[in-house]
Amino acid sequence: MNMPTEEEIKNALKTVKYPGYSRDIVSFGLIKEISARNGALSVAMQLTTHQPEAAAQIKAESERVLRALPGVLAVHVEVKVQGAAPATSPQSPWAGQNKAPGIRRVVAVASGKGGVGKSTTSVNLACALSRLGARVGLLDCDIYGPSIPLMMGINERPTMSADEKMVPPENYGVKLMSIGFLLEDNQPVIWRGPMIMKTIQQFVHLVDWGELDFLLVDLPPGTGDAQISLCQTVPLDGGVIVTTPQEASLGVVRKGIAMFGKVNVPILGIVENMSYFTAPNGERVEIFGHGGGHAEAMRQGVPFLGEIPLFTEIREGGDRGVPVVVGAPKKAPAQAFLEVARLLQQRFA
Repeated sequence: MNMPTEEEIKNALKTVKYPGYSRDIVSFGLIKEISARNGALSVAMQLTTHQPEAAAQIKAESERVLRALPGVLAVHVEVKVQGAAPATSPQSPWAGQNKAPGIRRVVAVASGKGGVGKSTTSVNLACALSRLGARVGLLDCDIYGPSIPLMMGINERPTMSADEKMVPPENYGVKLMSIGFLLEDNQPVIWRGPMIMKTIQQFVHLVDWGELDFLLVDLPPGTGDAQISLCQTVPLDGGVIVTTPQEASLGVVRKGIAMFGKVNVPILGIVENMSYFTAPNGERVEIFGHGGGHAEAMRQGVPFLGEIPLFTEIREGGDRGVPVVVGAPKKAPAQAFLEVARLLQQRFA
């Protein structure tokens, strides 16, 4: 991806005037650091003024001109004021808001560890809610390993609306947003924490989601600082935790519950994935054990939303970009996800 050069970035910033002056912020020597890589543009400035209004105006105007540069996917402008904390623009579209207009409920789908089928659960749960009549959006917050575009069978860049918001692609009745839509094939994302948080904020508030009953947020696996920060960045109404039956997964379920507790997000329930396997001869095989998710939900005093058996059709659907809820809605794998979706809806009834 071709990024603007440092000279091109400075030329753009030369159009930003210092409030009350005819001179631009570059000629005033305010620009201290510029970083441009992988579609992410970061600029650090140092002001000597103690007027927060001036700092906020410079920040907002700089972000506007930098977003207009070709090849730029995300912008982070830090304005440091001597003797003060970095300024935050009062025009920031998410400032003071609980959630973007039109979105009724924001639900995170999380897992304490990788490999439990969290993204698979997210896409099928989104499609199941849509089949039940809900207006649904799905936000892929896994910046480093976005898999939603593949699993949902769509890989196109979002268009822009008349008010300069991204219009999310849609498939199977679900509106989608992922960093995967904005990157070239196999391009890695090498971003630091502040840039990731800024991008997620933009995905919530600078995307034209329209009217949604549910916005599902597919969190990256884990329960560290990055996940906690994401939970603080996105205004959540609740969290769903995906686990597998074995004790190794259940141990991190407790960490997931603790993570949501730290940011005051209620647990809507636990889903036990890969619960069991039915062999061709009808024999039930509990590869990873069975019932651990339900037992842990009882211990923690949180709802148990259901178990998803291990079906080949689920994996095949994800690989083909046709979730099993869409490709075979009347079969047992899809019915398992639909039942979880019904129980989730009842949590908000």
